[in-house]
Amino acid sequence: MKQGIHPEYTVTTITCASCGATFEAGSTGQDLRVDVCSNCHPFYTGVRQRVGTSGGRVERFRRKYGMDGDE
Repeated sequence: MKQGIHPEYTVTTITCASCGATFEAGSTGQDLRVDVCSNCHPFYTGVRQRVGTSGGRVERFRRKYGMDGDE
């Protein structure tokens, strides 16, 4: 590596804006804030998200106009 062109790599405190958790990690930035961390993100906590089960366009059309699908 060339000398004098790389940013300084230091231990940085990372703070979550949602739950307030703090972590220490190596980074070139200083005192980073993140919106969501692994403590409060639904993927990591196991919270199920709502899934749209309204069907496709054909099913919505049939429901809208009262068609059974046998026609």
